[in-house]
Amino acid sequence: MSAGKIIAYIVAAILIFFGVLFVWGATGDQGDLMWIPIGLITIALGLVLIFWAARRPKQEIAPQVTLKVDLPANINLDTLKCKSCGGALKAENIKMVAGAPVVTCPYCGTSYQLTEEPKW
Repeated sequence: MSAGKIIAYIVAAILIFFGVLFVWGATGDQGDLMWIPIGLITIALGLVLIFWAARRPKQEIAPQVTLKVDLPANINLDTLKCKSCGGALKAENIKMVAGAPVVTCPYCGTSYQLTEEPKW
């Protein structure tokens, strides 16, 4: 629950509490009948505030995922070639889909998952 909703609920509870006190005080020996509309308006404001806070949409923050690849010191980079047409692939053609690297060929449109060959 966000801080704005918590504050709205607290203010609404205070408004309703004092509205009930105004209405209750108007019916006493020293009460004034003008307190009843003030109390009812205060109660209505509290209820409207509760309704507004309950209907307010949640603001979801999308998680930011950063993928960093740490390569060993001595590596030889080979050029990637498409398995279907043999076209040269660039790093821009590789995307992470569901946690797996997927290559889309810009020439023939073929998509396939990259697999790492064993080193032995």
